Amino acid sequence: MSDKPATTAQKTKLRVIACGMIAREVMAVNEQLGFDHVDLKCLPADFHHHPEKIAPAMETAILKARDDGYEHVFAGYADCGTGGELDKVCEKHGVARIEGPHCFSFYMGNQTFAKSDDAYMTTFFITDFLARHFETFLKRPLGLDKHPELLEIYFSNYTKALYLAQTDDPELDEKARKAAEFLGLEYERQFTGYGDLIPALAEIA
Repeated sequence: MSDKPATTAQKTKLRVIACGMIAREVMAVNEQLGFDHVDLKCLPADFHHHPEKIAPAMETAILKARDDGYEHVFAGYADCGTGGELDKVCEKHGVARIEGPHCFSFYMGNQTFAKSDDAYMTTFFITDFLARHFETFLKRPLGLDKHPELLEIYFSNYTKALYLAQTDDPELDEKARKAAEFLGLEYERQFTGYGDLIPALAEIA
């Protein structure tokens, strides 16, 4: 038996159906792992604001992947606020997903996050995506640009903004810092890299 790694032609094509918030990260991990047999399709990032849309959209996307001839499909989501509905869809269609309650957990490392107990109950998390798109993804959709008085309603329970950085980018660091300042929260940065996203994609791919 040959110990040589499978060539691209021998590798089974895999479709990853991911949250648009982690599209850049999935592509970066694929490049880091040398994968060229992964086809990435993304659901809208703003489902983050409407988690009830995730499970139905995932089922539609899985069925489309099967119609496209993809036997192997992976859900690039944690539970992400679906309350177990995403797991029901994944189980129904024999599709695995990233472990964890949300992307903040798997970026930090699910085991690390699980051991934190309630330490992050008053923490607002920022990722590379949110730092990059704070204005268009959070500030404007929540109406904070025109009605800053809503800050007290939305963020009164938070005390700290924790930037979980996937990359070492001074520009994003500054954007995250300004986002925290706008929200009136203490700023902290923690470099996580891609966390559990790497082993999740490495295993399934």
